[in-house]
Amino acid sequence: MKYILIIASVLLINISVLKAQNPADFAARTQLDSKFAPFYHGVASGDPLSDRVIIWTRITTSQAGAVIVNWEMATDTAMSNVVASGSLGTSDTLDYTVKVDVTGLQPGTWYYYRFEHNGRYSLTGRTFTAPTGNGIDSLRFGVVSCSKYSAGYFNAYGQLAQRNDLHAIVHLGDYIYEHGDGTGDREHEPSHEILVLEDYRMRHSQYKLDKDLRCIHQMYPFITIWDDHESANDSWKGGAENHQSSEGNWADRKGYAIRSYLEWMPIRQPDLTNPERIYRTLSYGGLLDFFMLDTRLIGRDEQVSASNINDPSRNLIGPDQLSWLSAEMQASTARWKVIAQQVMMAPLKVFGIPVNTDQWDGYPNERQRLYDSILTQNISNVVVLTGDIHTAWANDLPGDNYNASTGAGSIGVEFVATSITAGNVIVNFGTQIVQLANPHVKYLNLSDHGYYILDINQQRAQADYFIINDIDNPSQYQYHYETSWLVNDQETFLRQAPGAAVAATGVQALQPDKTPPNVAIGLHDPQHAAATLALLGAYPNPFETEFLVKYYLHKPAQVQFSITDLAGQVLHTTETGKLSPGLHFTDFSQLALPAGFYLLRLQANGSTTTRRIYRR
Repeated sequence: MKYILIIASVLLINISVLKAQNPADFAARTQLDSKFAPFYHGVASGDPLSDRVIIWTRITTSQAGAVIVNWEMATDTAMSNVVASGSLGTSDTLDYTVKVDVTGLQPGTWYYYRFEHNGRYSLTGRTFTAPTGNGIDSLRFGVVSCSKYSAGYFNAYGQLAQRNDLHAIVHLGDYIYEHGDGTGDREHEPSHEILVLEDYRMRHSQYKLDKDLRCIHQMYPFITIWDDHESANDSWKGGAENHQSSEGNWADRKGYAIRSYLEWMPIRQPDLTNPERIYRTLSYGGLLDFFMLDTRLIGRDEQVSASNINDPSRNLIGPDQLSWLSAEMQASTARWKVIAQQVMMAPLKVFGIPVNTDQWDGYPNERQRLYDSILTQNISNVVVLTGDIHTAWANDLPGDNYNASTGAGSIGVEFVATSITAGNVIVNFGTQIVQLANPHVKYLNLSDHGYYILDINQQRAQADYFIINDIDNPSQYQYHYETSWLVNDQETFLRQAPGAAVAATGVQALQPDKTPPNVAIGLHDPQHAAATLALLGAYPNPFETEFLVKYYLHKPAQVQFSITDLAGQVLHTTETGKLSPGLHFTDFSQLALPAGFYLLRLQANGSTTTRRIYRR
């Protein structure tokens, strides 16, 4: 398609370089190591099957249009025994993300992978394929949720990356948060609430630049689902509590959130014709099956007050997903059926009133339909993994005739992960009041941050809860053990475990280097001059009257900006003063441009970076 641009006789552009309120903290949290160029966002892997796994990266390129990225996978950290390799194109259509489903792999095997472009390499990532067969002794997973950048540092991620005794990370949602800046430790980018595609992309980019999140992705495959904050708080299929009509059409916003999530996360789409669907099964041989659910966007009806929750037509996961889950559990031959989902399934009431109708408590008939499916099909060993509420819990799932003293009548058990950083003020009652009113709650922690380790073997499924000591300061990886709860094979209720599980032999694998094998970009480095300037984004894109350019300088430089049409005619040029190394923002406003495509060029120290932009 051709676009005819009418050049305005006067092009009014207002440019300002923005500075953070706290320059020292801002510089520390946005420091980019030039050795990572052009793969600043690191690498990730996810959704491991017995013969394949997704690998992911994002390239920060100096050119507009398509870019070819090479990849390879090996069985050793030196990348000498390569078992698969290839090339893949990406462009601004995908926000320059790269995602490959590498096939032909062996089950239950540690692999190493990396990406390459123009002689520069990404980090070497490590991943693990799902095992097969009935002889699997044990598996271990880190279970996390609710990582809000502006609420603190991701020290729990960094500590998990150091453990080296896990097979994968299960992330139960709220991987990013949509809010604008608040009163937390770190500022969100962009500083406003994210609404459009480029907002969501910029927020994902910021999170992936966090060194601890980058490190845990490097070390383990992720199995992920979204919750509400990947789109908007308390979202449902037709809207969200944190979405107003003045913020645009909800269907558009939901689409932007889903598209950016699929671009930036190492997730395999189970149905390429339906991007809203993320519910899927991942099998780990005869030991366990993961059933990954979506309680947010695809089937949920709007939340209502506690007095209106008993309408039998109300759905949380919807009939299609419930039918799928019932069939998958019935067909499963694995010892453990693990349902990974977002909101707390066990009842939580005080004085007989549900505390939070955003949870399964707000959809009691849907919960009963799930319980009935489990009971009528005689499904055993059901374990539910939950995030969302920023606090840690271990619950029985009480049926109609539940006995809290013996555990009889429990449908299964539920382990709830606390937050990585998001605030804990969710339940405004003391633990004793909560447990007196809800005797199926065997453990709760309403004030700390951290994660749990799910250790599963043939005899039992156990959750070991760990607390991170400090989220207010970076690189503080001290932690302590809190408690452990388990459910035995063929039982349906929790018992307190005597201590944390010990990883079985063979879990650990050699960790790759935490920096890529590239030359740092120095003051006199003509070979890699193009990496002097890293263009991290131009947001929003498309734009209406203004947009923001986010870029990083590895050397002191003046930056020259130019805007041209697609034929190369220069419409405007301007330049900054001498800027120091670090992260910078330049705001273009009052743009008198007609609708159409343009090229934005940045030049610094002889390097040129180009990005295609579109005026609505």
